[in-house]
Amino acid sequence: MTWFIVAGIMEQKPRIVNQIKLNFSLVWPEKLSLKSWRTHLYNQYFVTRKVRETWWRKLLLLWIVGWVVFSLSLLWYMNSTQVEKRKETLGNMCDERARMLQDQFNVSMNHLQALAILVSTFHHSKNPSAIDQATFARYAERTAFERPLTSGVAYAVKVLHSEREQFERMQGWTIKKMYSSKKSTARDQGDDGSTEVTPQEISPVADEYAPVIFAQDAYKHVVSLDMLSGHEDRENILRARAVGKGVLTAPFPLVKSNRLGVILTYAVYKSELPSNATPDERIEAAIGYLGGIFDIEALVDKLLHQLACKQSISVNVYDTTNGQIRMYGSNQTGTGMSHISALNFGDPSRKHEMQCRFTQKPPWPWLAITTSFGTLVIAFLIGYIFSATVTRIAKVEDDYHQMMELKKRAEAADVAKSQFLATVSHEIRTPMNGVLGMLQMLMDTELDVTQQDYVRTAQASGKALVSLINTVLDQAKIESGKLELEAVPFNLRSLLDDTLSLFSGKAQEKGLELAVYVSDQVPETLVGDPGRIRQIITNFMGNSIKFTERGHIYLTVHLVDEAASLWDVETETDPQSRTNNTLSGYAVAARKRSWENFSIFQHGSNPFDRPYVSSSSDQITLIISVEDTGVGIPYEAQSRIFTPFMQVGPSIARIHGGTGIGLSISKCLVGLMKGEIGFASRPQIGSTFTFTAVLTRTRSNSTPSEYKPSEFYGMNALIVDHRPVRAQVTAYHLHRLGIKSEPTKNLSQFFSKPPLNMVLIDKETWSLEAITWSNFASMFTNSKIPKLFILANPALKNNSPFFQDVNLNIILKPLRASMLQVSLQRALFGGGDKGNCRNGVVGNLSLGSLLQGKRILVVDDNSVNLRVAAGALKKYGAEVTCADSGKRAIEFLKPPHSFDACFMDIQMPEMDGFEATRRIRGMEAALNDRIKRDEVCREINGKVIQSWHIPILAMTADVIQATYEECLKSGMDGYVSKPFEGEQLYREVARFFKPNTKLS
Repeated sequence: MTWFIVAGIMEQKPRIVNQIKLNFSLVWPEKLSLKSWRTHLYNQYFVTRKVRETWWRKLLLLWIVGWVVFSLSLLWYMNSTQVEKRKETLGNMCDERARMLQDQFNVSMNHLQALAILVSTFHHSKNPSAIDQATFARYAERTAFERPLTSGVAYAVKVLHSEREQFERMQGWTIKKMYSSKKSTARDQGDDGSTEVTPQEISPVADEYAPVIFAQDAYKHVVSLDMLSGHEDRENILRARAVGKGVLTAPFPLVKSNRLGVILTYAVYKSELPSNATPDERIEAAIGYLGGIFDIEALVDKLLHQLACKQSISVNVYDTTNGQIRMYGSNQTGTGMSHISALNFGDPSRKHEMQCRFTQKPPWPWLAITTSFGTLVIAFLIGYIFSATVTRIAKVEDDYHQMMELKKRAEAADVAKSQFLATVSHEIRTPMNGVLGMLQMLMDTELDVTQQDYVRTAQASGKALVSLINTVLDQAKIESGKLELEAVPFNLRSLLDDTLSLFSGKAQEKGLELAVYVSDQVPETLVGDPGRIRQIITNFMGNSIKFTERGHIYLTVHLVDEAASLWDVETETDPQSRTNNTLSGYAVAARKRSWENFSIFQHGSNPFDRPYVSSSSDQITLIISVEDTGVGIPYEAQSRIFTPFMQVGPSIARIHGGTGIGLSISKCLVGLMKGEIGFASRPQIGSTFTFTAVLTRTRSNSTPSEYKPSEFYGMNALIVDHRPVRAQVTAYHLHRLGIKSEPTKNLSQFFSKPPLNMVLIDKETWSLEAITWSNFASMFTNSKIPKLFILANPALKNNSPFFQDVNLNIILKPLRASMLQVSLQRALFGGGDKGNCRNGVVGNLSLGSLLQGKRILVVDDNSVNLRVAAGALKKYGAEVTCADSGKRAIEFLKPPHSFDACFMDIQMPEMDGFEATRRIRGMEAALNDRIKRDEVCREINGKVIQSWHIPILAMTADVIQATYEECLKSGMDGYVSKPFEGEQLYREVARFFKPNTKLS
């Protein structure tokens, strides 16, 4: 349906259609596009409205017919499923009743067999007999509950013709036959069970007789009847004594009830027979026969009364031995389906079965009916929507030409804009590359600290200009959806120092306090897109610099897990406490208000009762805030603050400049980092912008890290500042240099502290008690006591007469690790600045000796890259050897060798860096095994070697995470991304060397 809609929208008038056909046949690339093929099909089959309407009618009719067929099929399927389920239910119910009937019949059979054993034991085995008619009748009545399915029991004894006379004399009666001459039987006696209605005839002469001698009171009229004189009874007795098991008769009407029943007969033997006795042996050993009468109808009725829902099905029981004889049930066959369950009453010569039917008609399949009908209705609705859509397409057909003209104009304008941006970007980037290149060359010359700072600031400003160009291009990429992020290792703290340098000049002009603080919980090295993170922070700080005239700008970085503690700090109720707990003492917009609505936090009075936990152990979420004390944002403008090209007021562009797209781009970048962005602002108080970013921890120490100079390790410092936040910032930078610090608000505590190496006092704290501090400063002229440092803004240094009268060590703000390192080195160890500011690395005089005399192999197939890397490393005193292939690297690094480290390019012809590294590690492993077995000398080139392992660092422009993991997997120790700088190479390789330490 969507295809038809799109095709319908693209309908054109005949003149336009012919022009598109001509273009389609001439322009080959357009033939390959989906849009061109769709237009061609439309022009071929749907050009005229008449043709289109004919196709749509046929399609609509086909739709309706198809869904009608489907609905009927669905009705049949669901109804069949319901019928099958009903059959299964009937079968389960019928099988359950048949099983229970068999179980109860078997119980009665077992008790009859036990009664036969009782007669054999106490009548035949004892002389005189312990059982007579009265005893048997009384015992049978009292144990009738054990045979709930029998209506009576009787015992007949085996009597031969030679024994008849003596037997009759002992019993006192004559043996009578089962049937009289009038075809009347004992089964036809009166309701009281007496035999006076039709006297029985004397049994005729036979070889063998089976007269009843014991009977239950209800059947005492059968006493003296010869069971062998009846046809069915005779057959039953003969089969019972031959097989040694109970046998059943065919169904017959019972006395008094006119219900059908059967007789179960067991043979009684004069001695125990083996299990494998023959029929003749069984016949010879038989001495009597015990019979039990079963009322089948009463049995089934009692069974059905024990079951729930007994009226839900009708049950019929049949004897199917010779035809079908109904033993239980009505003549009504019931309705609907039936089920037959086999019955086994222990007599294999007779067959029985149970037939079951539902007593009620099956209900209507309402679920199937409603489902199929609902499906059909939905199909009709869709067909109606389809028809309405076609009608709508026809109505907008006349407006298509005008829409296409406007579309062409918009596309032309978009192409012109893209061309303009590309041209301007190229024209500006060309001279900027020269500017940045010359600044880098200037940084390699002899410069003092101030000059070095100016050059670095100029370089940062140039990079900011390039960043502005990138911002404009980013907006175009965002609109086209082509903006992507990098994933490279970077040092967040160094990145923030560089960002601070960019704004330090403007902050000094306005007299603003500028500071950055990164929590100790934040890892030193992260994997992400440092350029985009810097871009977002630069946008925030640039806006803060524009709109702040007094106070401070404060950049903080924490983990999301620390949000609970930040909340507690900012919810203090004392307004004076909140003011004192800021960087400059001015009130600020509460930081928590800028991120309390982030979805990663739980809403409520305290959304951090359960701290956020990253979904992966390798991922962390940073929360970064930029706080200022500027003019703030009017409440009416806060809703559109992230709208592209929108500014707070019409005078903003005239006074402060700007394009108004920085915040909108920042929001898009934060979204790509799987984070959120927010702000809190109060007019005339200030603004706080906060965003979160999901980054990845590095899995190895081989990533770029911040180098801590060793000369400061073990030093202690005292920070004197009455503002806790400002003291926290100072302590953060000292910690980066390896200096332990402790804050205090009063220098009088100096005497109670452990031995100190330095005391740092903020200028504002000094000015509060200038006379006291001046007298105290004279104590620091002695070189044996700690050095005294004043932390001051450059503007205060130039305007304050105090600094002209007192010769103190001044450290200028904003604090950065590199500048702080240089100032402390100059005051504590002496020496000038020039030696510390070579090669773009401030304060690395003590570190530069790490590479002095070290032999480093650089492997790269590109000669320019070899020259750049070799030149950068030689400036630190390293001896560099170059190799242009992986094979040459293997030759150089075949142990034993004299190299201390290796930079290895990854992508090289013949053999890449991965394969070369694996082979080098294989050679080292083989040699290490021989060293362990003392097969080779441990002393090589004057050194005692415990094990061979040369640091190999990858150099590549491929900065994806998969490449970094492959580097570690192949045995490399580090990773340097291209394009690289000399400082980056130095810091990476310096991790493997320690001052005054011999490598083994």
